[in-house]
Amino acid sequence: MTPSPRTTLSPLLIAAIVILVSGCSVSKTTMNFVAGALSREGNSSVFSGDDDPELVGDAMPFAIKLYESLLASCPRNPSLLLATGKSLCMYSYAFVQVPAEQMSYNELQEKDEMLQRAKHLYLRGRDDVLKAITLRHPHFAENLNKGNFKAAFRGISVRDTSYLYWAGMSWMAAFTADKSDVGLTVDIPKAVACVQKVMDLNDSYSEGAAHEFFISYYGAMPAAMGGSEAKAREQFALALKCSKGAKIGPYLDLATTVCIKSQNLSEFKTLLETALKINVNKSENNRLVNILNQQKARWFLDHTDDFFLPAEGDSVQ
Repeated sequence: MTPSPRTTLSPLLIAAIVILVSGCSVSKTTMNFVAGALSREGNSSVFSGDDDPELVGDAMPFAIKLYESLLASCPRNPSLLLATGKSLCMYSYAFVQVPAEQMSYNELQEKDEMLQRAKHLYLRGRDDVLKAITLRHPHFAENLNKGNFKAAFRGISVRDTSYLYWAGMSWMAAFTADKSDVGLTVDIPKAVACVQKVMDLNDSYSEGAAHEFFISYYGAMPAAMGGSEAKAREQFALALKCSKGAKIGPYLDLATTVCIKSQNLSEFKTLLETALKINVNKSENNRLVNILNQQKARWFLDHTDDFFLPAEGDSVQ
């Protein structure tokens, strides 16, 4: 029987820990082997397929520091840089930014501190992923920073989709954590270009992850910055098609952007109630994020009054 990713990873983690804590001299080849084994994309299901968010939240900082310790010996390993950047982004969103955004109004100082921490972690992850892409394509970062997207994406192929997605996702997430950062606002087109390239290369990447990105982008941004309800709804339909209805993210994204902006309370409730009915085990690789998104959907339903104005002479139910 073929071992599951969860079974395969354990001895590798043990081997990596032994290497890190021992005083032994370990060859660069061995370090690169362990780093490569640990950073294989399939291994991420150990976290993404888990059904216990608290357990994952406690474990991820250790995994991140393990990756970073290996990077000290293998700084030019693109796969390891991607795994590190991706983990930083996932951890920051699920266990720093979302809890911060759900804090009450009398916790504003702590909320701001947590959002600043989230932003810092996102940018740390973005930098790791951009470094990884540049190792694969030497002039990528230089051309991207100049806004020369055509040159930046020259030579980029479907094998680079995960790198581009997590670079763009981390970059945009940093903006969502601190919308007052002018530098990040100016950089939005760079983040968007990375994820757009993912969609161009592989429309169904990660069961429609790029479409989910654009639901939020088109749904939340003002028209002057590319926002469009019609485009958000188009991306919503494409995301549902790619995920076959097994991901909760698209429902949550549309509800918390388009519906709130247009003050469409009825659709907001319908989308979130639909999200709560989805079987979180329908997509094993997305079990954790589905559980977290259902928790978020319940929170939004419980705090409807914070996002919708009551009808004249009435109150939000």
